[in-house]
Amino acid sequence: MSKHKFHTKIKEYRAKTGLTQEKLADTVGARRETIIFLEQGKYVPSLKLAHDIAKVFGAAIEEVFFFTD
Repeated sequence: MSKHKFHTKIKEYRAKTGLTQEKLADTVGARRETIIFLEQGKYVPSLKLAHDIAKVFGAAIEEVFFFTD
């Protein structure tokens, strides 16, 4: 059984759109700390949160969140 590592491109998408962690958190109904932990790969979001974040950026979930071996 292989162990997968979680990755996110939230920080890159935020930089492209000019969103702060706080503004993104407010937009998706999360706490700023949640966005910080997501960006650091310390938290795997629920499907709903992943969908909401991807939607803010106009991207598919798999473009923003992905796993590697």
